[in-house]
Amino acid sequence: MERNLRNVLVISFGFLLLFTAYGGLQNLQSSLHSEEGLGVASLSALYAALILSSMFLPPILIKKLGCKWTIAGSMCCYIAFSLGNFYTSWYTLIPTSVILGLGGAPLWSAKCTYLTIASNSYAEKAGKNGKDIINQYFGVFFLIFQSSGIWGNLISSLILSQASNKEEISEENLARCGAYDCMTDTTNTTGSAKPSNSLIYTLLGSYTASGVLAVLLIVIFLDQIKSDQAETEKEILEKPSFWSTFLATFQHLKDKRQCLLIPLTMYSGFEQGFLSGDYTKTYVTCALGIHYIGYVMICFSAVNSLSSLLFGKISQFMGRKLLFALATVTNTACIIALLLWKPHPKQLAVFFVFPALWGLSDAIWQTQTNGLYGILFEKHKEAAFANYRLWESLGFVIAFGYSTKLQVYIKLYILLSVLVLSMVTYGAVEYLEAKSSPGAPTATKKENVETKKENVETLIQETDM
Repeated sequence: MERNLRNVLVISFGFLLLFTAYGGLQNLQSSLHSEEGLGVASLSALYAALILSSMFLPPILIKKLGCKWTIAGSMCCYIAFSLGNFYTSWYTLIPTSVILGLGGAPLWSAKCTYLTIASNSYAEKAGKNGKDIINQYFGVFFLIFQSSGIWGNLISSLILSQASNKEEISEENLARCGAYDCMTDTTNTTGSAKPSNSLIYTLLGSYTASGVLAVLLIVIFLDQIKSDQAETEKEILEKPSFWSTFLATFQHLKDKRQCLLIPLTMYSGFEQGFLSGDYTKTYVTCALGIHYIGYVMICFSAVNSLSSLLFGKISQFMGRKLLFALATVTNTACIIALLLWKPHPKQLAVFFVFPALWGLSDAIWQTQTNGLYGILFEKHKEAAFANYRLWESLGFVIAFGYSTKLQVYIKLYILLSVLVLSMVTYGAVEYLEAKSSPGAPTATKKENVETKKENVETLIQETDM
């Protein structure tokens, strides 16, 4: 096997193992550590640390340690988070969440840099176009990586379903589930008993072992960048300094279009935060039990991945306006239905319908918003995507931050309000674009090519990290 491709596969399977653990554990936080809202507070701290990390840590660590050891070291931050879940308290889970957040940005940046260097190296040897090889290598990576959402959730459901203390939930307790919850600890007040410590430790042990295997895979099998390639690495990292990037991020807000896109970008964090923090706890855990979270989130991950591929293909025929309209209608229908629905175990299929529809709309929000940033701010991509990461992460922080303070129906109304505001401001952006370039087609071939290119480059900054 060609050496560069082997390295791509090593990184891909390393990330698969690491995010099999992290993805499954993230979805369980609000239900597994519901006391005083510790689980969602840890996720809020995690994304706050990620904001700080993305501003200055990646170039510093990659220059000092190189890509390989930055990847290995950052993966250890994820293992620390798994270890923090063994003995949960505010003094263990919050610090390890911050550590994970600080390691998140360097991990993805180092991975991106390494794959880019490997792609260019192979393209130079084979006499092929570097951009084509970059797209191929990133395609291989995401093909393998995206399945982590399935395996991590499957492991959690298979292990937690072994609980012997499952209880039938009474109608009185079921009345506490859903949008009009009583702001109580649904894990303990309903018949859905918390899994035994032995099962929780088995699950955490499996996740920790998966993370350790990921680190060993990188340390043992990933090649260090050679001396002749180090110059390429240096060139990639020789970008504006932290302060210039920091200032450029906020100077970019002088662009009226960027300000108008802030609600849409933050909504991406809000909607993902609601699904993983509130839907899993107040609907799934409350009415079915914690062991169903994995199965429900597998449904979301599978539909999300397939929809991303589908909408990437048909966007050239539909255009982004129709896709945004589809996502808006889908999410609005889901929010209204969640306000009205009283979850009950007899309606098992409905518990999977909502994450499936949520996955469909989320695929549009992720791919089309990333593509929109790449098209509108082609000459200032770095500052634009720094803003994208900043505002999306802030959406996560806020969503997880107020998760335990408000009833679910209030959070749904907030979600709906932000969605409406997002579409109003997005419409204003499209109006400004049409006004500045009258007669230009709404979905040109160039736009679609740029959209696909940006999707590849910016998927590495997803908030599932």
